[in-house]
Amino acid sequence: MRRRTTTKLIRDGRYVAEVDIELEYSDEPWSPTMSLDDAEKLERVRTALRRGDISEAAKEAKVFELLPLAG
Repeated sequence: MRRRTTTKLIRDGRYVAEVDIELEYSDEPWSPTMSLDDAEKLERVRTALRRGDISEAAKEAKVFELLPLAG
C-alpha cells in the first residue's frame, strides 16, 4: 500500500483552508482512501470555518481570507 500526502481545500464564505491529509493507494477499485482521522479533521476545520472560529480552524489548517478584486 502506498501513501501520499495531499492538500484539500475547504471554502466557506470568504475563507479557504488548506488541510493536509494522507491518501492510501492500493490495487482495490475504491482506491485512494483516507483515514477516519483525516475525514474527521476535514469536518472539524469545515465546522470551525462555518462558525467563524478562525483560530480553531488554524490549529489544523492554513486559513486564508478571500478578497474580491475590482475588474
